[in-house]
Amino acid sequence: MSKLGFIGMGNMGYAMLKGTLKSFVPSEIVFSDADAKRMETVSNETGVESVASNAECVHRTKYVVLAVKPQFFDIVLEDIIDVVTPSHVIISIAPGITIANIKEKLGSDIRVVRAMPNTPALVGEGMTGVCYDKNDFSVEEQDNIRNIFEAIGKMKIVSEKNMSAVTCASGSSPAYVYMFIEALADGCVMCGMSRNDAYEFVAQTVLGSAKMVLETKRHPGVLKDMVCSPAGTTIQAVKELEEAGFRSALIKATEACYKKSEHID
Repeated sequence: MSKLGFIGMGNMGYAMLKGTLKSFVPSEIVFSDADAKRMETVSNETGVESVASNAECVHRTKYVVLAVKPQFFDIVLEDIIDVVTPSHVIISIAPGITIANIKEKLGSDIRVVRAMPNTPALVGEGMTGVCYDKNDFSVEEQDNIRNIFEAIGKMKIVSEKNMSAVTCASGSSPAYVYMFIEALADGCVMCGMSRNDAYEFVAQTVLGSAKMVLETKRHPGVLKDMVCSPAGTTIQAVKELEEAGFRSALIKATEACYKKSEHID
């Protein structure tokens, strides 16, 4: 019997599967997907076995990651309702769908973990917010839940009421970071740098700046001030960003993301 199953091989399911292969061997994992060609491609690439149905995926495993979009969630729950048992650990990564929502469909005795990972899981640098009722899980099961998410990066236990905020902070925000990298690289190309060099310089700078925040524990504003010399190039650029509404745009984007996460149909 395999330990870990994935239902859904979209961007996030694939990123998680690839990430967990750093800590799990292929024989410990199975997956299912609605697209047979996609299953064949992923199996050939990873050595992980695909199975014919969502129900078989649940039947073959103990820990089941539901990596499907919210609009397909009810279909998947119908697929597995007859095979899921209280011994399973169901892990949902769908935004906007609560633990109570899932228990209502699968049964009040089904044990559910709600999580919000992000696509940097693909390279082992994901950030995942996780919530569950500790009373429902043994110490060993809690350790295994942690192992699954630490195999793809870092994880933090959060209150379920903050899961939509986690979606804003890490679930959706890689897209904004990629937009920032692309836009800044475009600016550097305009200034004469090659495209490849621009992406490398900018991406490494984003990586290093993030590590500065995490490792120095200094306020981002303090770190920003350290770069801004009086009457220098950086403070001139910061002035332009402020006039263009850089921070305000990010706050508005976060608010829109939060509202959508709270009210996903």
